[in-house]
Amino acid sequence: MPVPLRANDNASPMSKRIVAPILTRVRRVAAIVGLVAAAAPAAVAQCRPPANSNDAKLLAFYSAPIAFSMDAAPQVMAPGAVRIEGELEPMPIPSAALQQTGPPCFVSKNENTRLAPIFARPRITVGLPAGFIVEASYVPPIRFYDADPQLGSFALSRAQRLPAVPWGGSVTLLVRAHGTVGQVRGPITCPTKALQTDDPGAPCFGTVPSRDTFHPYMVGGEGALSLTTRNGRVSVYAGAGITWLRPRFQVGFVNGDAVTDSTRVEVNLTRGTVFGGVTAKVTRAFELSAQVYSQLSDVTTIRVSAGYVLH
Repeated sequence: MPVPLRANDNASPMSKRIVAPILTRVRRVAAIVGLVAAAAPAAVAQCRPPANSNDAKLLAFYSAPIAFSMDAAPQVMAPGAVRIEGELEPMPIPSAALQQTGPPCFVSKNENTRLAPIFARPRITVGLPAGFIVEASYVPPIRFYDADPQLGSFALSRAQRLPAVPWGGSVTLLVRAHGTVGQVRGPITCPTKALQTDDPGAPCFGTVPSRDTFHPYMVGGEGALSLTTRNGRVSVYAGAGITWLRPRFQVGFVNGDAVTDSTRVEVNLTRGTVFGGVTAKVTRAFELSAQVYSQLSDVTTIRVSAGYVLH
């Protein structure tokens, strides 16, 4: 055991004057080293991967299906009119290469990125004066497959009917701002199938799946034009927009040695979007819509929705 440095009580006054300052400096250095060591785990626990890394691209990939884009053809709504909708889309599957995450945030491994095969949410749309429209959605914390979601979305838009087209139909322009907050929890980094008890130094050493959290924070803006037939039964539309993504990902895994991994991944990204679709009025109040939505450079998805208008 090393013997601590200290001034000898029997040493001469001159020796004490020489040794005391040295001991003071040693204590100060030790204190600084201790502070640095204590801060090191916190620094490691937060990671900001580059925008071209698989970690960042995966967060952008799974932000796209959750984006609160319009799901039906733009239309002018009378003040006080209410449309109740349900939206459904299959969750896309990233390529095997994209699922391979690694440095600087993680050891190279495949992630369980698809917690559920579909994503569904309700919507409510209310017409306001002067052509404004407000939309809202809330996905409650109800477990679905391996996903525990809790998401809130909102949008404010303005629709304007343009001059009639020569063949008697109508054209509507809509400009819209939207946002989404919330979280989705599930075993992403270490699902049951990835757990192992053979190698403590390898990923997912343990017997309890991870409890990770994905926060798909985003805001965006978009514009679209719709063309409606003369009888008002069918509308086709197309649009484009931009979305500012601020996704956050928090690992929640306790391994077999009771060591907790709480690595936090943060990225700030900007993505362009394009979309198009068709809306058909089955009855005066009931309508069905289908849309192709693409977050450029990431993923293209398909959405379907059904809405009922309360006049």
